[in-house]
Amino acid sequence: MGTKDLSTPLVLEKAQGSSQLATFAAGCFWSVELVFQRKEGVLQTQVGYTGGHDNKPSYEAVCSGTTGHAEAVRLEYDPKTISYNDLLTIFWNKHNPTQGNRQGGDIGTQYRSAIFYHDEEQRNLAEASKTERQKNYDVSITTEIVPAGPFYAAEQYHQGYLEKGGQCAAKGCSDNIRCYG
Repeated sequence: MGTKDLSTPLVLEKAQGSSQLATFAAGCFWSVELVFQRKEGVLQTQVGYTGGHDNKPSYEAVCSGTTGHAEAVRLEYDPKTISYNDLLTIFWNKHNPTQGNRQGGDIGTQYRSAIFYHDEEQRNLAEASKTERQKNYDVSITTEIVPAGPFYAAEQYHQGYLEKGGQCAAKGCSDNIRCYG
């Protein structure tokens, strides 16, 4: 009997009960995960890779720019506690959606801004929120709004990375998020 590979966690593929899934890319997935972990109604988060063509991506391959994947966060949430519109507001407030394939000093297609919708309602809400958010910018928002496709969990050491590094992931925490590699 072989041993199970625990280096990569199981992919969060479907919501349980009345919960729903949402997937966002907004730069380095470590800080994006932490901002969502802190929100009431977010039941669990998982960092990973999506939106590309490689069906066995690794962090190194994604960072090379050859896979087409974005660093993303998939989360399970309780819509009775936090709405998808609330999640969209958190997403827009977390990053600069006009920077294209970068966020701050992180440059590359893996750091692009994207909303990966799981159903038509999410798509419609995402499109409406993008139109509304565009009013705040003189330059075009570059955020992609595309169907959620295969999601590949990042290596285990990336899961909860900033929390493991001592940053607060408690619900309601408002400490500044410090991203580091």
